[in-house]
Amino acid sequence: MEIRNKATRIDLLSLKTRPMRAFHMSWFAFFLCFFAWFGIAPLMAVVRDELHLTKEQIGNTIIASVAITILARLFVGWLLDRIGPRKSYTFLLVLGSLPVMGIGLSSSYEGFLLFRLGIGVIGASFVITQYHTSVMFAPNCVGTANATSAGWGNLGGGVTQIVMPLIFAAFVGIGFTDGAAWRASMVVAGGVCLLTGIAYWFFTTDFPDGNIRELKARGEIEPRGRGRGAFALALRDRRVWALFVIYAACFGIELTINNVAALYFKDYFQLSLGTAGLVAGLFGLMNVFARTLGGYVSDRFVARGGLRGRVKWLFLAVFAEGLALLVFSQTSVLAFAIPALVVFSLFVQMSEGATYSVVPFINKRALGAVSGIVGAGGNVGAVSAGFLFRMEDLAWPDALLILGVLVTLFSFTALLVRFSPAEEAAAKEEFDRAIARRRAEAAARPPRPVRIPALTHVRPMDALRIYLGVALLIKGIEFILDMTPIENPLTDAGLEPWRSLVAWTVVFAHVVGGLCLALGFVTRVAAGVNAVVLLGAAGAHLFGGRHEGLWLFNVEFQFTLFVFFTLLLVAWRGAGPFSLDRLLRLEEEGGGAGGPGAAAPAPTAPAVP
Repeated sequence: MEIRNKATRIDLLSLKTRPMRAFHMSWFAFFLCFFAWFGIAPLMAVVRDELHLTKEQIGNTIIASVAITILARLFVGWLLDRIGPRKSYTFLLVLGSLPVMGIGLSSSYEGFLLFRLGIGVIGASFVITQYHTSVMFAPNCVGTANATSAGWGNLGGGVTQIVMPLIFAAFVGIGFTDGAAWRASMVVAGGVCLLTGIAYWFFTTDFPDGNIRELKARGEIEPRGRGRGAFALALRDRRVWALFVIYAACFGIELTINNVAALYFKDYFQLSLGTAGLVAGLFGLMNVFARTLGGYVSDRFVARGGLRGRVKWLFLAVFAEGLALLVFSQTSVLAFAIPALVVFSLFVQMSEGATYSVVPFINKRALGAVSGIVGAGGNVGAVSAGFLFRMEDLAWPDALLILGVLVTLFSFTALLVRFSPAEEAAAKEEFDRAIARRRAEAAARPPRPVRIPALTHVRPMDALRIYLGVALLIKGIEFILDMTPIENPLTDAGLEPWRSLVAWTVVFAHVVGGLCLALGFVTRVAAGVNAVVLLGAAGAHLFGGRHEGLWLFNVEFQFTLFVFFTLLLVAWRGAGPFSLDRLLRLEEEGGGAGGPGAAAPAPTAPAVP
């Protein structure tokens, strides 16, 4: 089936086009599914005490939460080729919300295990998300679209580590017991999934030109390679199984870490439940940009090396992931474990983005089946890894070490993914057509003055932004190690009931915002958020009863204001030439300059000093 009128650019601020509505709805739906899927993980310490779960039983529930997703993803992949993504997502969200809300009915290990098994079905939402963006975006940006939608969806795994303890605390604060509070928290997660499923039906279409039924009625699509035939076609392709293994080595690891991270930091680093969830949340929050970066780099590799370039980047990303996991597993000091976790998370999610940048080109006649099989590989990896964490005589650092060795070895499986000369030629032709169409669309838009400075020249403002980002990141890690510098001024200001929420917000603004500033990604947003945080810090000093002599003697207060005004300057000026924001803007304005068939760039307006 040849899909026409795919989008050749990603306009994040637009909801006018069908591809962009599908993009935003798919990542948001996947975000909520991921949030609900792992919503119980940060509350497991409470559940463990109430239901008297052993280490082996906790391991079994972890396995159950991802095991059923294997079958669910295979089924959904087959279903997508028959009824399309719109109906598939609606059915999955509505039906999947029931066990999420119902897990509160469990009062024993057996009941809890069954509900976690049922909740795992919503993990199949990933396959629908990747299918929907694959059919909506052209080859020049499909890798970035797939990676971004999945990455922002996976962000739910990090957000749930932070938000679910807050929801739990809110219910406790209004009089619920611990046992009732974790049950009510899961009802909230399931209810949001239910509402999103209904919205998906009304706000999306299957393809850029309409829904499957409409296109079939107009004779614009052919039902070739659909159903059982498409699934069998995918099963016979060894490249599918190579990607199956690769995805087990990246997404399977992410699922495992999402399940064990909070308990790992609580038990091995003696952190409180809230702080352990905070640190564990850093792993998932890297999805803000890490998976997007993996897909973006893949789209750049294909511009110069074709489909073979995508495969080379996939191998490098997974290999680096394995090395990073080995380092993290052997880190026993919290100050070093947190940066190691962040670097490890970066490569895990870049590997996932790189994997699903290759998937759309394996077999277009069986895209749903291929997406489902490869997606199921992630859950097979998680189930296999789960057995390591349920062994009573195996310490969790040793289990992570074993996983690091396996991931490093499995990275070589990527080299088995090969494309014929005919497939390479067809992909290049489609890429060139997408680039030509993108340039034509850009030429039709009203001209605007732009400047395209050389990327090799780093201005002083760029250096300041990078330094500021790194400094904020380090400060955020320092706050994790000791939260009293944040909490004490809040207590002095009479904000004790909101102390935990504000403190966690400050930490994540520093860590995630600092990374974004250092890379120059969504620079204005990252600078603006941190400016608000710094303004709040200044206010806490002023109104917290400790403002005597602020201007003359309080150097910390003066420095806070300096950083605040610097962040305002960065938010005003935006990213400089040495940034991901500028790379993405150049890609949008130049239509992929440097790629196959690229024409000379059009003249631009002179740079403004």
